[in-house]
Amino acid sequence: MSHGRLADKVAIVTGGGSHPDETGTGRATSVCLAKEGARVLIADISMENAERTAAAIGAEGGQATVFVGDATSEDDARAMVEAAVRTYGGLHILINNLGYRWNARGKGRRGVAEVDEAQLTEAFDLNVKTAVLASKHAIPAMIESGGGSIVNLSSCDGLAGAKHRGVPYSISKGAMPMLTKATAAFHGRDGIRANCIAPGHLQSAYQSKITTEERDRRRRVVPLGTEGTPWDVAWAAVFLASDEARWISGITLPVDGGLFAAQPLLAHDFLQEES
Repeated sequence: MSHGRLADKVAIVTGGGSHPDETGTGRATSVCLAKEGARVLIADISMENAERTAAAIGAEGGQATVFVGDATSEDDARAMVEAAVRTYGGLHILINNLGYRWNARGKGRRGVAEVDEAQLTEAFDLNVKTAVLASKHAIPAMIESGGGSIVNLSSCDGLAGAKHRGVPYSISKGAMPMLTKATAAFHGRDGIRANCIAPGHLQSAYQSKITTEERDRRRRVVPLGTEGTPWDVAWAAVFLASDEARWISGITLPVDGGLFAAQPLLAHDFLQEES
């Protein structure tokens, strides 16, 4: 791997593991950070999944280690950051990628009046609490390292209501842009930048169960008429983590093929044109 835009940087990617033959944003981002020279700590609850990503990085000559823990635990969040500093001597990049896998076909479709309390708690624990705890412990380590960049993962469904995702997923992902702004505002003077990515309709491990018909419809409503992949998100994360984005902080960047550029009636026209 080259030692490029992120040479001498240390990065943590939460939820960076990978299932067999599936690539999600965590794995893709970890690989792309390493391609640009970062030394990457891959954090996941599954040793097996994390080691798959580490092996992919190692196969291309990059540096990666694995941390296994529960990201909803403050003790584990602290230990994760300590592991990165102990192994690599500092911390410069945190990618809060860990996400909540919604129930798209059952409880996930219900509205606010039918929210399941357990599902709501789980969504906020996995989407928001994990990012807050990771950032809480990463920021002091970044300050010691001379500054850093935090990239939070939201979703297009966190920026606009989406029936197929469900209320718990949408509102918890909607909290990520505010966490990003708060981090940027309160820690800018500490040399910390924080930005957010809102992926659109990707075809990734996270959406591996959708039907061919659903997948085609998602592609057709996007102005570019193409399907996104985890690698599109990964390279956006690399840019925001790098010094090329040194004066960018507090934003939410849709990586969505132009989804939010189109009014709903235009998206309807796209569907009609290809039917």
